Amino acid sequence: MKKKRNWNLKSKHILIIMVVVCVGLMLLTFAAKFPVQSVRTTAGYTIIPFQNGLNKVGNALDGFTEGFRSKKKLIEENKALQSKVDDLTAENSRLTQNVSELARLQELYQLDQQYNEYDKIAAEVIAKNSGNWYSTFTINRGSEDGILVDQNVIAGSGLVGIVTEVGAHWATVRSIIDDSSNVSAMTVSTSANCVVCGDLRLMDEGKLQFIHLKDDEDKVQEGEKIVTSAVSDKFLKGILIGYVSEIEEDPNNLTKTGTLTPAVDFEHLQEVLVIKELKQQKEEDK
Repeated sequence: MKKKRNWNLKSKHILIIMVVVCVGLMLLTFAAKFPVQSVRTTAGYTIIPFQNGLNKVGNALDGFTEGFRSKKKLIEENKALQSKVDDLTAENSRLTQNVSELARLQELYQLDQQYNEYDKIAAEVIAKNSGNWYSTFTINRGSEDGILVDQNVIAGSGLVGIVTEVGAHWATVRSIIDDSSNVSAMTVSTSANCVVCGDLRLMDEGKLQFIHLKDDEDKVQEGEKIVTSAVSDKFLKGILIGYVSEIEEDPNNLTKTGTLTPAVDFEHLQEVLVIKELKQQKEEDK
């Protein structure tokens, strides 16, 4: 049996073959210009298709290169546009925050004017209890700013709560929606007394509860304003708490119970006003 030969071309062999081919092509090109018609014809049949192929390859490479350049340019333009979009998005976010902050500050200013008989100081909410509602929270003002325990806190359109603890540069506020909160209140139209009770379960419906309302003549209706009363030992008189949303007679037929919509958004508190007067001091000054 004959042994099969393994044909392995080394790099130098490939190089020699390519050199031979190139020399042959050069000779054919020269021959194409040779005056002998037969040689020129033969060379023409060989060289022209090869040249056409090279031209097609060259054109294809040119097209590919141009396409690559266009794609690269588009990618760069896209990156530049995306950067502008990101900048505009960030700027829009800043403007939206500024508008929102301006609206809150205008609301706070209007509240300040509404209760202009009291000396007040503005404060920011810097911490809160867990959960959605601001039942207790911390502000960035303290004893160094004249904050005292039992000072009333307002925001939005009315009463937020009362200061319960004070540090040098901070204070804790318990809001009227806290389960432990009870505020002596009254109706604006009839001055009938009642008690507004904190109830976090009701706040999920956006409501507060009031109890022990005396309304023998059924004058109190939905939409009635409820404010802090003169008999409260800690809350200043006449601060808006909310509006009656539901009312019903108690089983004893003597008092009424119901719910009210608070005048403050207890889910989004950011700034508040602290009234720097205590109810006890005001009573003593009279």
